[in-house]
Amino acid sequence: MMIAQITDMHVRAPDARCNGFIDTNAYLERAVDALNRMTPRPEIVIATGDLTDCGLPAEFVELRRILGRLAMPVYMIPGNHDRRAEMRQAFADSDYLPRDGQFLHFAVDRYPLRLIGLDSIVPGKGYGSICAERRAWLAARLAEQPDKPTVIFLHHPPFPTGLKQMDQIGCRDGAELGKVIAPYRNVLRVLCGHHHRPIQTAWAGTIGSVGPATAHQVMLDLVDAKPARIMMEPPAFHLHLWSPASGMVTHMAYVDDHAGPYDFRFDPDYPAADEEMELAATR
Repeated sequence: MMIAQITDMHVRAPDARCNGFIDTNAYLERAVDALNRMTPRPEIVIATGDLTDCGLPAEFVELRRILGRLAMPVYMIPGNHDRRAEMRQAFADSDYLPRDGQFLHFAVDRYPLRLIGLDSIVPGKGYGSICAERRAWLAARLAEQPDKPTVIFLHHPPFPTGLKQMDQIGCRDGAELGKVIAPYRNVLRVLCGHHHRPIQTAWAGTIGSVGPATAHQVMLDLVDAKPARIMMEPPAFHLHLWSPASGMVTHMAYVDDHAGPYDFRFDPDYPAADEEMELAATR
């Protein structure tokens, strides 16, 4: 099974620009195009929050229009830039988002991998939380199927990443969340967004992973806690490939095309040429 993870799309109303200059809608359109032309295509897409830039109804309308072009189902959880009520209204016909209750949690059991989406937002705040009520909900879901391979996803990383300014607005109770997850060896990944960079770490007995944004990235600064800054590095997404034999493997894929592919050319005088030619024959 192949899962594509897109995150931090920051969709605006038509003709508006994120941060005054970034056409995030166009970036997401290009990401959708890239996913649709993949061979093979991912079976599903998950979107790990900051779907919109301001959480406005017009932004969710535009988000729905763009994601409606995907050739595969998409499962979304909110980020700190989103608003629950507006998201519920825009996707009222969704078969996975809860129609009532405070949080937009859900579990999806129709695939070889179980999907558990967690709502980590704290309205009006940049940081996130998986409070005691939310942790209890997750504990109940994990206890339901303790052996089925499971992926958990939420917006705010519940683990430190070294990006000090972004970690300050991460998940405030990540250690407590880790205690809920750690006993379950069937949790293959905890997938997040929010930091606008690809990041992986061992955490809570599994792997914590942050996806790159489909639009702008955040500057890689591992020294200072000064305000985070935008970097126009290439937009990208993660592909999570799972099979019973190999478990889960994660790849980063860039949205836009690049030069290539080119065949390897070998110099017969190079000492390793025989080995390289043997490898080439297996491709």
